[in-house]
Amino acid sequence: MTIWRNGAFVRVFSAASVSIFGSLVTRTALPFAAILVLGAGPLEISAIRACEIGGGLVVGFVAGAWVDRLRRRPVMIAADIGQAIILASVPIAALTGWLSIPHLIVVALLASALETAHNAADNAYLPTVVERDQLVDANSALTASRSVAEFSAFSISGFLVQIFTAPMAIAIDSISFVVSALVLGTIRRPEAAPQPHAQREPLLAEIREGLRPIVRSPTLRAIAAASSGSHFLWGVFGSLFLLYANEELGLDPATIGVIAAVGGASSLLGAVLAGRMSRRFGIGPSILLGLVAFTAASALLPFAPAGSIAIAIGVLVTHQLVGDCGATINEVNELSLVQSIVPNNLMGRVNSSLEVLTHSWLLGGAVLGGVVGEWFGIRFALWIGVLGGVAAIAFLWLSPLRTLRTATLPESDQPFLATPELPLTE
Repeated sequence: MTIWRNGAFVRVFSAASVSIFGSLVTRTALPFAAILVLGAGPLEISAIRACEIGGGLVVGFVAGAWVDRLRRRPVMIAADIGQAIILASVPIAALTGWLSIPHLIVVALLASALETAHNAADNAYLPTVVERDQLVDANSALTASRSVAEFSAFSISGFLVQIFTAPMAIAIDSISFVVSALVLGTIRRPEAAPQPHAQREPLLAEIREGLRPIVRSPTLRAIAAASSGSHFLWGVFGSLFLLYANEELGLDPATIGVIAAVGGASSLLGAVLAGRMSRRFGIGPSILLGLVAFTAASALLPFAPAGSIAIAIGVLVTHQLVGDCGATINEVNELSLVQSIVPNNLMGRVNSSLEVLTHSWLLGGAVLGGVVGEWFGIRFALWIGVLGGVAAIAFLWLSPLRTLRTATLPESDQPFLATPELPLTE
């Protein structure tokens, strides 16, 4: 049976598509609310970006253990509703004259915490909705949807910011989470009952159970190290890209939105290619090739000239085309591999542990990018970020993951991940 005949997956796909569209509007609109409405500079934007990451770090380990104790779908619905309420406060504050940088920082922090809980539940829920041998196809479909949303949301968001102001554009994201919660509420597929309360380990012990496989498994250890390096790169770039494009290169929000939309089209191509590359070259080499493309494209960005808008746009478009395609190929295969080899009863904790570890480096990149950009210039800070991608490539090249062909449990990981009651491969 194809994934499109699976009603539960179609609903998960639809809910994700709607909320992703709104979230990508906010990804552009929130920093522009700070830049255009409140006159923020590199340090303020870095603080907002750091709180977007930090909120997830604060609840990351607990969210994973919590998700493994509960049914996952209700957690996703509650997180959607919470994010809708929090984001709605931004346009309300703007209309009443109370919008401020501290308010945007708090919104970024709380929305990030709820998004982390949602993602932990979502990643753990997917293997209960589709068969394990369909995970690459399912993740490719979800990533393709994200890519289409990126193409449309980024291109539209720049115009929404210019026409209606950034705070009003964020209202769209609030509505999208309400729609997502309603769609998830229509899923009727039963989930396995969570472990009885009396049989649960203490919370800290359960958190350690999620960290232990990452420390001991060569495959998960390589994924954690490489993903940390690439997240550091994105942390630097994510905190500085809008300022770089707007203030250093002289591009307006609408143009930046259209350029970012090119990345959405490229991500769609990456989602289409992810499964094909996995089957052709193997899942490990596909993860590595995607990371190489992402890092090489990022290294182009500091070369964009400030004196020529046409050339600068060409460099930024090339960065989006190559980098987003590579990042998507890397992400789809990496996530599918983790979902394929980790037992379901550990899925929430392992995914959250990986997210906390990698997002710690994302946070470090965002903070360092803001500080270095403020003191030494944005271009120099971008070069610091590229070093993270180079380190990530080195981690993968030196690991067993480089030659892993299929999304099955390698023999080296058997002592740490295999469980007799839960078959991991078909």
